[in-house]
Amino acid sequence: MDAPLFLPVLKVGAAFALMLLGIRFRLGIGLSILAGSLILGLSFGLGPIDWAATAVSALAAPQFILLLVIIEAIMILSHLLETSGQSQKIMHTLSRHLKWPRLRLAFFPALIGLLPMPGGAVFSAPMVKSAAREFSLTPMHQTLLNYWFRHLWELIWPMYPGIILAASLSSTSLLQFIGLTWPSFPICILLGWIFFLRPRKMPLPQQASESAPPDGHSGTWWDTLPLALAVGGTLGLQGAIWVADIPVPSELGFILALVLAIWACLRQNRLKTATVWPLLVKKHFLQMLFTLVAIFVFKDVLDTSGVVRELAQGTGSASALVLISVFLPLVVGMISGITLAFVGATFPLIVGILDHLGLENRLAYLVLAMFAGYAGVLGSPLHICFLLTCEFFRVNPFAAWLRIITPSVLFLAAGCAYFWVLV
Repeated sequence: MDAPLFLPVLKVGAAFALMLLGIRFRLGIGLSILAGSLILGLSFGLGPIDWAATAVSALAAPQFILLLVIIEAIMILSHLLETSGQSQKIMHTLSRHLKWPRLRLAFFPALIGLLPMPGGAVFSAPMVKSAAREFSLTPMHQTLLNYWFRHLWELIWPMYPGIILAASLSSTSLLQFIGLTWPSFPICILLGWIFFLRPRKMPLPQQASESAPPDGHSGTWWDTLPLALAVGGTLGLQGAIWVADIPVPSELGFILALVLAIWACLRQNRLKTATVWPLLVKKHFLQMLFTLVAIFVFKDVLDTSGVVRELAQGTGSASALVLISVFLPLVVGMISGITLAFVGATFPLIVGILDHLGLENRLAYLVLAMFAGYAGVLGSPLHICFLLTCEFFRVNPFAAWLRIITPSVLFLAAGCAYFWVLV
């Protein structure tokens, strides 16, 4: 490794190791991430006062506040669906048309994956839990299924902000860009099957049972109304904001759809609105929100301290173009766990180098960067969906992370192979 690159990589590695150790020894996910962000900031010249100012700025940002409301709404809806028994009714209704148990287990997180909202895995987790109950799957199995199959769509679904930003920064139409990133979808399905669903990894009965929900009432399509409002309402409202170019945050569409879904769940189960307020101070909810706070502080420290800039300076030559396209998005994706973060932090640099070189196959390098960055996001122990899923199923994040790393590395390898096909 070149000398200019060695030192920043060592600094990032030290902060990353500290976070993993904190998670491993149950210091707490949020505290581990905050400690890692402090060490990272200090090592890159960001003093304690500047770190605190960055943290305050991160928590005052409109994007964070909107996301906080979205995550809170998701958790409220998930809790209501689970405690009222409605999630199992929904599962029972849809399961009539999903006779193959493995398809059933993967279907719910994949369905919720169409919702371009951070932390959406919390929404599908109760459904996975209900679907897995008849098979006595371990919490670890449920965690891995919920996390992996929630993330099939992000490089091909035109509602995700990351892919929209990538196409915009590369001065390419969204459809043309997705026309090149589409192999990510079958690759994710194949890896999910090999590592989490195939019989040797997860033995299941040959046919699903037709047991009714615990309350004895069979589910109907009417029971799926909250889910339909959440999924369809989010896609419809975000699409309307996007198409009409309305000058409001697209997150408002998410929030309105989730509020409607919560209202429908309350009405269908004859619950009072006052039922919601105690949920806001439950310990489990507060732990999840603290994790979200820590992730956003870490993300802003990553930007303010110049981590990406120093990494870029160590690899910033035309001869290292492939290395840049793989290494920078991979590292940023892994230490942020957010697609939008690695696209926003690294694509301006990569696009600038590509434009300077005037390469005809520039999109191939950008597709490589998308695969590499997303491999980092999938394998990141700081990915909000991963952390919230581990919280929901009460599994050790370190143990679950070890199970995610290999398919994430293979996803990167597949992306590199696809790159050589493109060029």
